[in-house]
Amino acid sequence: MLTVNGQWFGLLAGSLVVYVRSLPPEAQHGSRLWLTRRVAALAARRLDPELVDLPFAAQLRYRLERLGPTYIKLGQIMAVREDMLPRSVTDELKNLFDQTPAAPFLAIRALIETELGQPLAALFSQIEERPLGSASLAQVHRATTHAGHLVVIKVLKPGVRQTVLDDLTLLRWLSAVLDRLAPKYQPAAIVEEFRSYTVRELDLTVEADNGEVFAAHFHSTPAIVFPRMYRELSGSSVLTMSYLDGFKPGSPATFTLDEPQRARVVHLGAQAILQMLYRDGFFHADLHAGNLLILNGRRVRVGFIDLGMVGRFEDETRRRLLYYYHALVNGDVEKAAQHLGRIADIGPGGDPEGFRRAVVELSRRFLLHTGRGEFSIARLILESMRLGGRYRMRFRVELVLMVKALVTFEGVGRMVDPDLDVVALSRVHITRIFRDQFRLERLTRELRRNGPELLDLASRLPDLLTKSAHLLDRPNMPPPHPLAALRSAIVAAACILGGVLILVQSEAWLTGSGLVLVGLWLYQREA
Repeated sequence: MLTVNGQWFGLLAGSLVVYVRSLPPEAQHGSRLWLTRRVAALAARRLDPELVDLPFAAQLRYRLERLGPTYIKLGQIMAVREDMLPRSVTDELKNLFDQTPAAPFLAIRALIETELGQPLAALFSQIEERPLGSASLAQVHRATTHAGHLVVIKVLKPGVRQTVLDDLTLLRWLSAVLDRLAPKYQPAAIVEEFRSYTVRELDLTVEADNGEVFAAHFHSTPAIVFPRMYRELSGSSVLTMSYLDGFKPGSPATFTLDEPQRARVVHLGAQAILQMLYRDGFFHADLHAGNLLILNGRRVRVGFIDLGMVGRFEDETRRRLLYYYHALVNGDVEKAAQHLGRIADIGPGGDPEGFRRAVVELSRRFLLHTGRGEFSIARLILESMRLGGRYRMRFRVELVLMVKALVTFEGVGRMVDPDLDVVALSRVHITRIFRDQFRLERLTRELRRNGPELLDLASRLPDLLTKSAHLLDRPNMPPPHPLAALRSAIVAAACILGGVLILVQSEAWLTGSGLVLVGLWLYQREA
């Protein structure tokens, strides 16, 4: 607790020193800020000499590193919130994605044996003591099962779970204080988002679940690969997965691929990421070039690893995002801005109409530059979300993670194919996903999902029609209400949909046909 307080107070004092040093010359010597300058001078003498002369963003990054894994993860979450935080801060915090020191193998061995309840030799025929990689919460070792399968073992670092849970309790208290000091940057909201994602990452069975969900979503596309999960060799602190033997985009092996192979890699990557985001609403939320692999074979494939952090969109948000992206890549900026505005949460004093106009103007400038490759779709979406702060329109962290996935798609795509036309490629894949929304099988599923509500409305139609008839029979009736036709149209649509649903779900063709006929009659009557 004292260490945490010391680092945070050091950061506050350091920010005061940075502020005073940034003042214009006249303010450096006037009497108005004499006390502030004096406090800053005293603070500078007590601060760590390695940090005192650094910019605020660099001081923040170094102090988060000193505080340990929880705060490193918090910095990583802050790094992607480019819609809420200054760019100087997010750019500096991206350095926290570098590798962190690994735990000793003896401690890792003991943890695996305790978690799985057997000696390591009984679990694996061979394991490499040197880790393939080490992150803030876990590290990964390559191994071979007794059946001869090459696997990787992901292990939470010893003691990290309890340390993180203790730190999260403290962070919640701290964020409530910071929310009063700097409400513009919504620290409490950022910490709550961070807590939600981090708690899930502390249970590796969640990552195993995620991997199986992704594999199910892409079962019909064998060229897009996810690791197989070995549940019998896994637990909450240990996860064993198949080893994907490939190379990262941008490595020298990438440029040994011929042109058709590179084009296939780009198309598969675009298909995978856009499908995750806009068809499934379940996507890799920690997507960067290091979590993508190009897999060699008779035909080149792409693989995704490190599946602990995922984003989810409920159906309504996913549809809105699909319509937004479809409108964007097809140049309909008015419709795109309309859909984006409906996704945002409107804060106190929010100005949705002002936000819509600003997004339209920004998008039009984007379209002027697309032909010259000077503006990316991901950057446009991020800049549009940045405008939300000005108009009190807030976007959930999943939407910012979506942009991170699109940045990866564009960056990796251009790494493999420098002449890539991102807009044209996106249009191909998003148009296919858009059309799939209106296939008969999908519409049938939607009808079945909403069946109870439609059937309830259909069951009440006779009573509604009877009441309407009594009202029409009254003498000296006032002129019809202007919304009457709209109400009739809604009732007609409900009859037709309810009838179709009954025809699809059951053999009650007479009831279903009757409802459809009533709906058509009401529609013709108002036409």
